[in-house]
Amino acid sequence: MDDNYKHPVDEKKVKFKSTNISSKRENTKWIISITVSSFILSAVMQFVSVGILEDVGNLIAICVVLIIILIGILFDIIGIAVTAADEVPFHAMASRKYYGAKQAIKLIRNANKVSSICNDVVGDICGVISGTASATIVLRITADCTLLQATFVGLAVSGFVAALTVGGKAIGKTYAISSSNYIVYKVSVVIQFLTGRFGFSKGKKKNTNNGNGKKKGNNKKEKK
Repeated sequence: MDDNYKHPVDEKKVKFKSTNISSKRENTKWIISITVSSFILSAVMQFVSVGILEDVGNLIAICVVLIIILIGILFDIIGIAVTAADEVPFHAMASRKYYGAKQAIKLIRNANKVSSICNDVVGDICGVISGTASATIVLRITADCTLLQATFVGLAVSGFVAALTVGGKAIGKTYAISSSNYIVYKVSVVIQFLTGRFGFSKGKKKNTNNGNGKKKGNNKKEKK
């Protein structure tokens, strides 16, 4: 190859446009709100988990830790699936009035916030709480043991919790990427059911009907 040859990329710097997700003001509000909510949620979950572990046996306490780990893995899967999902198929589903399709579009368009809540808030909090809860279990088990035995049990339990968390999230990430659209749709169906169940959508319809009623009444008065 000729020494004087230069790659085209070397001659001109490649410029990439940044994607504007939202304004700086909205990002600042989001960061503050997510930080405060993370603190409150972490404190509440920590209080509840410690309260449960104090009044149950070792077997149930271990089951509680496993449930916390599974919750973290589940939300990690949802957060990754939302970022990897494709919005286009859900537009076709929404046009055919598939249940939850519009909700899926909203999730994908707010993927940064959804992944932040699922991966960072819930996922990381579950990791911290599972570690604290496992330490509490170790202290209960090794109350009458020697220092060597307590150290061995502590290393075994902490290693098991860490391996289960990391291994579960690794498997979950693979599944989330390969089945992202399916996961997002199932989550959107659940969210649509919950919002309809608790009457959020009904409230909006009532407000719009009341507004229309007022407009009709005003129109009749004007005609008179």
